[in-house]
Amino acid sequence: MEGPLPMNLLYTDTEDDLRAAVRSLLTDRYDLPAALRRAESGDPYDADLWSSLAGGIGAAGLLVPEKLGGQGAGHREAAVVLEELGRAVTAAPYLTSSVVATETLLGCDTDSTDVAGLLTALAGGHRVAVLALPLTTPPDGPLPAAADTVTGVADAVRADVLLVPREDGLYAAETEGPGVSVEPLTPLDLTRPLAAVTLDPAAGIRIADAATGRAAVRRGLLAGAGLLASEQLGVAEWCLEETVKYTKERHQFNRPVGSFQALKHRMAQLWLEVVSARAAARNAAGALATGSPETALAVAVAQAYCGRVAVHAAEECVQLHGGIGMTWEHPAHLYLKRAKADSVALGSAGRHKETIAELVDLPE
Repeated sequence: MEGPLPMNLLYTDTEDDLRAAVRSLLTDRYDLPAALRRAESGDPYDADLWSSLAGGIGAAGLLVPEKLGGQGAGHREAAVVLEELGRAVTAAPYLTSSVVATETLLGCDTDSTDVAGLLTALAGGHRVAVLALPLTTPPDGPLPAAADTVTGVADAVRADVLLVPREDGLYAAETEGPGVSVEPLTPLDLTRPLAAVTLDPAAGIRIADAATGRAAVRRGLLAGAGLLASEQLGVAEWCLEETVKYTKERHQFNRPVGSFQALKHRMAQLWLEVVSARAAARNAAGALATGSPETALAVAVAQAYCGRVAVHAAEECVQLHGGIGMTWEHPAHLYLKRAKADSVALGSAGRHKETIAELVDLPE
């Protein structure tokens, strides 16, 4: 009896075209020095860039069905967008709103006027929604108990709507509405702000019952963790490419430092890790797109591996750039901070390894 066909991890022509469009937009409109200045000011977001990415290109609606105003695409396409956003450490609520919150809403009753209307607004880039849970919440871990204040909520300062899990269901609350307060925190990664969200128990409207809400939240977190691997891949790719480029140009003893055997070995090892990370990230995106029964395993493998690769690539980028890599003016520190923050987002590598052990029935 023949088994299922192996998943095609190669990029399609459509995905390549989408990548080119996103990269062109970021090249023309996203300037890292300017982004650093905005991040230092406490507001790293570029509203015009988000409007062009979300509405102009249509990236925000990739996961939303066409009947609700989206593109009707899938997770592989969204993964390509996140790769490019990772390469530019873009300050945009794409992962939190266009993936996690959108997937959570898709797990609710999309025939409901409230849910359908919010999905349409998200797909057009007109509104931003964020799941009111700490960024570190893993897909399969215990969901935090309902509390008046939730800390570590990513992109809450940019959100128009908060999706709030409570014991009796899932609620949607306007950030500007009564009983809702969003207090910015000081994050490690200045390009993905965190906030403490304080909610009155009566704030918001219920959009799903308790069982549906829990399943929807887990669906959103699983998709977020799987596609976060693509963002981590983008971070690692940029760090590797910039390091190779710099070591070709930087000379010592009248020769490029990249010609020294010790550095060659370090960059070759990093290249192997990045190639493997690409396979893991693409596999997770493909599993999510097809609804594979092994999706949870594919996501856990991708997160257990890609987070470590991104951190290693960013550390090597800083170290092999020498003195300039240690300066505030060079963007390497932004990539290191994004990689470090991502390594604990939606579950640490250790938490995902525990998930892998449970899924494949490894002894404790």
